[in-house]
Amino acid sequence: MGFADFLSDAGLTMLEQWVTTRSYIAGYGPSQADVASFKALPGPPKVEKYPHAWRWYKHISSYQSEFTSLPGDPSKAYTTYGPEKSELTINPKDAPKAVEAEEEEEDDDLFGSDDESEDEEAKKKREENLAAYKKKKEGKTKPAAKTIVTLDVKPWDDETDMAQLEKNLRAIEMDGIKWGASTLVPLAFGIKKLQITLVVEDDKVSIDDLQEQIAGDEDHVQSTDVAAMQKL
Repeated sequence: MGFADFLSDAGLTMLEQWVTTRSYIAGYGPSQADVASFKALPGPPKVEKYPHAWRWYKHISSYQSEFTSLPGDPSKAYTTYGPEKSELTINPKDAPKAVEAEEEEEDDDLFGSDDESEDEEAKKKREENLAAYKKKKEGKTKPAAKTIVTLDVKPWDDETDMAQLEKNLRAIEMDGIKWGASTLVPLAFGIKKLQITLVVEDDKVSIDDLQEQIAGDEDHVQSTDVAAMQKL
């Protein structure tokens, strides 16, 4: 299916919905998919109408000097990217809902069908067994799904106070986040980026929301990228 014409409200709405749960058009880092989509826009979308598309546009604009070196096929049109007819769940915290619904259906069939012709005693026994099974299953605590994330946080210039930048970042409090080790990685012209690892609980933390909070430190942070993600 792919994106529609970005000059139309329908096309911009499609882009808005696509980047609501994503930092990039494809994958976990900037690529030629972002470049093609960025160039297809006449300018930044209206922030009051398309806030997520506007955030994505401003973020990708910080890579304009790197457009030619970003990975991907530069010959592909932006209409080759975007939603398919059916999408898989993107945000990990949305996935358990579908799984739980399937489990409920499986539980209902686990002890036989509720046939109207079965006698009352057999029906009562089946319902007792089902109730006991559900109670036993509810008593088991499933371990929380977690992901190790590596973030790259870029400052504005070589005069940015990186110690204060990291202090402000670690001061962000979100349930389900555990901050890990960090290091400064040289970029160019004396500028260094902060690379930091963290562990997040998938059903509690949205990486997009976290990146927005980090970007709120406008005095120090130019942009953030997800360098790597790995399920625990």
